[in-house]
Amino acid sequence: MKTRKSQSYRTGYYGEAATGHQGGKMSPYQESYKKKMCTPEEAVRQIKSGDWVDYGNFACAPLTLDAALAARVHEVEDVKVRAMTYPGMAAVAKADPTGTRFVYNNWHFSGGDRKLHDAGNCFYVPFLFHEGPGYYDIINSDVFCVAVAPMDARGYFNFGSSNSIQMAVAKRAKKVIVEINRNIPHCYGGFNEGIHIDEVDLIVESDHKPLFQLPSAAPSEIDGRIAKLIMEEIHDGSCIQLGIGGMPNAVGKMIAESDLKDLGVHTEMLADSFVDMFEAGRITCKYTKYCPGKMAYTFALGSQKLYDFLDKNPFCASYSVDLVNKPANVSMNDKMVAINNAVEVDLFGQVSSESSGPRHISGTGGQFDYTFGAYHAPGGKSFICLSSTTKGKNGELISRIRPTFTPGSIITVPRTVTHWVVTEYGKVNLKGKSTWERAEALISIAHPDFRDELVQEAQKMGIWRAGDRKHKIQNPVNLLKTA
Repeated sequence: MKTRKSQSYRTGYYGEAATGHQGGKMSPYQESYKKKMCTPEEAVRQIKSGDWVDYGNFACAPLTLDAALAARVHEVEDVKVRAMTYPGMAAVAKADPTGTRFVYNNWHFSGGDRKLHDAGNCFYVPFLFHEGPGYYDIINSDVFCVAVAPMDARGYFNFGSSNSIQMAVAKRAKKVIVEINRNIPHCYGGFNEGIHIDEVDLIVESDHKPLFQLPSAAPSEIDGRIAKLIMEEIHDGSCIQLGIGGMPNAVGKMIAESDLKDLGVHTEMLADSFVDMFEAGRITCKYTKYCPGKMAYTFALGSQKLYDFLDKNPFCASYSVDLVNKPANVSMNDKMVAINNAVEVDLFGQVSSESSGPRHISGTGGQFDYTFGAYHAPGGKSFICLSSTTKGKNGELISRIRPTFTPGSIITVPRTVTHWVVTEYGKVNLKGKSTWERAEALISIAHPDFRDELVQEAQKMGIWRAGDRKHKIQNPVNLLKTA
């Protein structure tokens, strides 16, 4: 592996892009830039059969380099690609449906990745998000391709809205190829938010398209009911983490419209709802402990409004995920509140959030990190949220509170870690509860049409207390008052 100069820095003032002449004389960084500049086609010739190739994460995936590499489909074999939440469908995967030329792998699925997986052309890489950078001490990376903001006057390329694991990959990779996109916001750190030109091997220009836009999921009526239950647990000075989807958006909207004061932000993902809360005056980060006075995050996905908000905004701090998602760092914040979605919860309190049976949907991401970290914060709470039912292929109603999971379902949060579970029918705290108490609590917030069936299944599994306790299931308010 090529030895690289160690990088450890915090960012102060960043100058403007500096790729032209200044006073008729080129700086050393500009000269280096000129020497390393090449076409995308020339750059991907560095990739050889058998290589492991890592792509930039989320909205900073290397779309131009991906297309150029896909065009070499008949020239290479067994090129293994690792991506993370690719925006759309990776060209290398589409170019080789057989998976013999390109083997496409992903740390966390986007909608496009999910479709590729359903077609047998994408493999999931299991990990806890906060551990991701450390994996690159033990796995190989031959080439790292990443979209970045233009170089600044001091020779740095900013990772923009996708800090994540990228510095760790860059340090491990034998070659680093950056793809310039002028639409990538310049996101201040934090830590590990950019890479110096001395650490870069080749530079290419992209077509400078706007970043991938993630439309805000419209909250449903059920999302709103769940959000109201969570709002009762958020207080002045709370520090917020929100996951992705309609329900977290509903919470964000309610916070923006509330009279809550001095909220903090320590989150894996920064979404549009945080901009709304900030502009409504709810967020000051006055009492956050890990990153006082700033919104700490590791990646951002949303609309152009979000990317514009992030650009050179000193109130926002981008950190690599080993820092911002580390449970010990999450737990530093007083009154930490973590809010995440789930696919199913079983009567033991286990949470499945990334698959439906063996069909993979998303990934573990930071759900475990924040569920564990928030509970250990002073006054902290973590919430796993889900609607009580979903609909099957034939329109039939299916309970998402289940006796046991569908075979093949992945456990994202073990029962020992689960804190609060919330549906539109109520919220229950599972900490300190025995198996029969957990079953009783979860059945109380299941859809009423399934409660009798769930009681019967709990009895069969030996997690139901004999005696007349059915009144509590029929009237969950009693149980909620003791939760």
